[in-house]
Amino acid sequence: MASIITLADVGAKLDILTNAVLSNKQTLSIDEAAIYAGLSVSYLYKLTSTQQIPHFKPRGKMIYFDRSELDGWLRQNRVKTTGEIDAAAANYVSGIQNEVAR
Repeated sequence: MASIITLADVGAKLDILTNAVLSNKQTLSIDEAAIYAGLSVSYLYKLTSTQQIPHFKPRGKMIYFDRSELDGWLRQNRVKTTGEIDAAAANYVSGIQNEVAR
């Protein structure tokens, strides 16, 4: 069953995001990280419990994220453009042709 998002929920998330952006915090709470990354809090908890995302637990319970590490995690597994793939293929073929010509 789909959950219903109320105007109060949207307002609360907007307040958290606004505070994070305006203060330019380097360390984000799990709520701030979820909004920043566009993920649900429950999914972030799953990622932290399986150690798939870098995080900090200074007191063993509260979870925090470093903004730059979160950015790095979000930018992993980059997909090359067709232009980059074509250029790599052309370089590979020209390298083979140069070896054969020797």
